[in-house]
Amino acid sequence: MNDTAIEYASVFQSLPGMVALLTPDLVYADANEEFLRVAGRSRDQVIGRHVFEVFPDNPNDPAATGVRNLGASLCRVLATGERDAMALQRYDVADPDRPGQWRERYWSPVNAPVFDADGKVVLLVHRVEEVTELIRARGGPDGTRTRVLEAELYTRARELQDLNERLRRAHAREREVALALQEAMLPARGQVGDHRAAVRYRPAVGALNVCGDWYDLVDLVGGNRIGVSVGDVVGHGLAAAGVMGQLRSALSAASRVAEGPAQALNVLGRYAHVVDGAESATAVTTFIDFEHRTITYSSAGHPPPVLVHADGRVEFLDRATDPPLDAAPQPLARPQAGTTYTEGATLALYTDGLVERRREDIDIGLARLAESMCRHRAQAPERLADAVLLELLPPGGATDDTALVVVRL
Repeated sequence: MNDTAIEYASVFQSLPGMVALLTPDLVYADANEEFLRVAGRSRDQVIGRHVFEVFPDNPNDPAATGVRNLGASLCRVLATGERDAMALQRYDVADPDRPGQWRERYWSPVNAPVFDADGKVVLLVHRVEEVTELIRARGGPDGTRTRVLEAELYTRARELQDLNERLRRAHAREREVALALQEAMLPARGQVGDHRAAVRYRPAVGALNVCGDWYDLVDLVGGNRIGVSVGDVVGHGLAAAGVMGQLRSALSAASRVAEGPAQALNVLGRYAHVVDGAESATAVTTFIDFEHRTITYSSAGHPPPVLVHADGRVEFLDRATDPPLDAAPQPLARPQAGTTYTEGATLALYTDGLVERRREDIDIGLARLAESMCRHRAQAPERLADAVLLELLPPGGATDDTALVVVRL
């Protein structure tokens, strides 16, 4: 049997468990028959309505946390693109036949994302198992054992919820500190004199996804030259931000005295070999000579810079790519390549958050970048950078950091 022979709408409606589909705005797009039956709602009472309009918290229970906990889980899935299994929840449900009356109910929810071709979350699968009867199944004639078990489970669920909330706040604080550290260590926009350059840094969405992306622009000795670099450290949070700062500073210093970008990366590779957390970090650096209109470059496992010539021709600088920093037991000499340009060309360096999407070949993202850069090449670097980010990043933000440097040549 092939896919075309399967009526997936019928399969969805026949699923033995409770399953609903929510939009990113948390509005019910669909629900199967079991969901409606157990919830005691008709399709008209559910479809097209916000989840918390259909299922609000019990107003008679000032300690109710169902809305807060479910909302936090759904937002985590939207922000991270990852499945989220929730702890056991007590979430009372209004009795549709008796206004003002609420039924004590216990649930085990799991929320998962559905992606489109661009890796954007377009739907949320909300799967729920009701466990109320399971909790009560072993109660004695007087219900004492049931009440004890309920109280114990309810206490444990509240403890888990409180722990999750404390962890969320701790991660949010760590994210704020990491972002402040990154901002303090990244160079100012005016660091390369009068050259027309725009820099952008967009942190990942989600409290756990502060990463180690960085950029650098430095004046080089000997003529009208600048060095432009970007890099990416594997990892998250303060540790990644700290490693990022060390590598950026080391490459900045090496570029000022190196004969070329390959030699600068050679020095950086030797330094990364003794820095904990620098394993598999990537970087690419370019030396731009404005007098001779040349670009010399070298890459350590990083996506290639893109050069848009004045006539619209796009050239990816990919002829000097080597493994990431500290990938080899002994640092090896890096390759180096060069190209030329005419006045009015535009160079862009970036990190993978700009072009990589889940379940999509990176060549698609590179083609998207080339098309956007070419179409906006006549704009000033500041406006061009904003246009590229607007077109390439998902509307809700990416799940990986993004650094972008645009230089008008």
